[in-house]
Formats: sequence, C-alpha cells, structure tokens
Amino acid sequence: MYNQLFASYAEGKDVRGLVAIVGKEALSERDKRMLEFADRFEQEFIRQGAEEDRPIEQTLEIGWKLLAALEEAWLIKIDRKTLEKFHPAHRPGAGARAKVAA
Repeated sequence: MYNQLFASYAEGKDVRGLVAIVGKEALSERDKRMLEFADRFEQEFIRQGAEEDRPIEQTLEIGWKLLAALEEAWLIKIDRKTLEKFHPAHRPGAGARAKVAA
C-alpha cells in the first residue's frame, strides 16, 4: 500500500510540473485526479502536526481513504487480495453507503 501511495504522489508531483507548461485545463482526467491526490496526500498524510500522536491504524486508514479517490484500475502496486481486504469500496456496507451518497 505504501508503494502505491508514494508512486501516486510522485505521479501527482510530476503533473504539477506539467501544469506550469501546458496549464491545468490541458490535463487529462487522470492527471487532474493525480494532481488532486498529491495535494491531499501532502495535506492529510504527510502534514502531521508536531503534537499529533497518530497511531499506525489511523495512518493506514488515511492512506486507504486517499487511494479510494483513485480508480481501482490505477492501483497497480497493490495486489488484488489486499485491495479486496482493505480498500474502502470492498468493506462490508460499502455498497449501501455508495447508494446513499448517490
């Protein structure tokens, strides 16, 4: 999971450089989502307050929440078994939550 987090973050950072050249409106949907992922990754995952004592379970949950914003097909560094066990979309009740949210 950490490999995927950092690979997606690296891709999002690369897109930032592209924005400076072609502008945000020229980005593909994937590029826009990766750019948003990089911003959220920095804000929610990396920027842990100096006084914040975040347990590993909370850190993992934040990571999964961030990855859930990406297409599952893009999560190529996580094996299918792990995705099905931990990805929020595969958790019990996820289908019901998706219907309520729609």
